[in-house]
Amino acid sequence: MLSKRFGRLATGTVAGVMLMAAAACGSGTGGDTTASAQPSADASSAPAAGALKVGLAFDIGGRGDKSFNDAAYTGLEKAKTELGAEIKELSPASDGSNRGELLRQLADAGYNPIIGVGFAYGEDIKKTAEEYPEIQFAVVDSASNAANVTGLLFAEEQGSYLAGVAAATKAESGHVGFVGGVENDLIKKFEAGFAAGVKSVKADAKIDVKYLTPDGDFSGFKAPEKGKVAAEKMYQDGAEIVYHASGDSGLGVFQAAAAAKKKAIGVDSDQRQTIKETELQSVVMTSMLKRVDVGVFEFIKAFQGGAKGGSNVIYDLKVDGVGLATTGGEIDDIKDKLDEAKKGIVDGTITVPAKP
Repeated sequence: MLSKRFGRLATGTVAGVMLMAAAACGSGTGGDTTASAQPSADASSAPAAGALKVGLAFDIGGRGDKSFNDAAYTGLEKAKTELGAEIKELSPASDGSNRGELLRQLADAGYNPIIGVGFAYGEDIKKTAEEYPEIQFAVVDSASNAANVTGLLFAEEQGSYLAGVAAATKAESGHVGFVGGVENDLIKKFEAGFAAGVKSVKADAKIDVKYLTPDGDFSGFKAPEKGKVAAEKMYQDGAEIVYHASGDSGLGVFQAAAAAKKKAIGVDSDQRQTIKETELQSVVMTSMLKRVDVGVFEFIKAFQGGAKGGSNVIYDLKVDGVGLATTGGEIDDIKDKLDEAKKGIVDGTITVPAKP
């Protein structure tokens, strides 16, 4: 069930996602599919009742980041409540150096399936899956072709396009900003979609862009002070709205917005609701929702139904795998424009770039 907090742009349900026919028939070729209702797996192959033990390894920042990791935990917790799963969560070291150890720890403790949150788990999941072929794995934001691994992928550029439309429509000067946590291909998808959305409204718009750390240095997702400094500069230079895709560092962006009496756009979760600092909530105009919670829960549900991996499931606008939050009502007055953009993306008349 999707909470009403996700608003009118995310009212669809990504229900009954199974892990692809390719895996069900024994193929490990790793075909891609958009998330959709799939036939139930053979019940005879389902795990025994009460045997569902799900392990989840967070990305850097761990539980409590009010964003990406917390969205994954919401899906895990839902599996505990609705599917009766026994759950275990682990967080990596600050530099992420022990990701593989966490996966093996969960595997040795009998957890199956196991989920790695974040593309940085890609290689570690691949290696661990080879060592434990009887266990099913999933990895968020990383494609896979292993027979016992499912890639949970998202069309971040599509949701970010809507964020760009909202920002450009609301920014009278046409001056906006983007703060990325780490300058890698994944976060560049957010930038690319956002810029395209902005330009679709105001072709001459000015977009300031700042990445907190270079590719490979994941500390940019947990550096609020750097996020604050980057956003402060943008606001001082005239940006009216700043969109961040920077994990924990987004807190600094919100602090800068509050000090400048301007607006920001959150990411992954409905950050107007998830940030604890009440004085910052009102600066979050909207958030680009990345439904990691849905992907995690549906993967677990599919596993319980007997489905196998070996595929990549893509959550896009068509299935409301991404979208915009409407908490606070600050984008209610531009709903028609956002709906029009969403329709164009879904029907293919608007092509959103995945690279800047």
